[in-house]
Amino acid sequence: MPDLNGIDLQEQLARLSRREGQGINEETALVSATGAAPPAWAVKIVSVANYNVYNVKQVSLGTAGTPPISIGGSETQATNLAESFFATGQVSAGTYAVMWRTGENNVIYIQP
Repeated sequence: MPDLNGIDLQEQLARLSRREGQGINEETALVSATGAAPPAWAVKIVSVANYNVYNVKQVSLGTAGTPPISIGGSETQATNLAESFFATGQVSAGTYAVMWRTGENNVIYIQP
């Protein structure tokens, strides 16, 4: 098939079909790559909410030698998969972590 501006005709037809069917509003909304990683954020532990669930705040990482800066005013909760689900969490407030969104839950993995 001929190449039209870097996108072949089959791809253009597939996009048109999706647009006509109202299936996808933005082409970037579709990600179907095997092994694609879920979104992740840098966070700071604020406090223990309950058991191994923590209140966390998103942070922005700056240049080397500068501390992370809190983003936004609200906190969210994340479950620490490295701790027991039946005991109170032991990770100290102020600890930094990476938080992933999995389904409807936020998860972190910090060994106390």
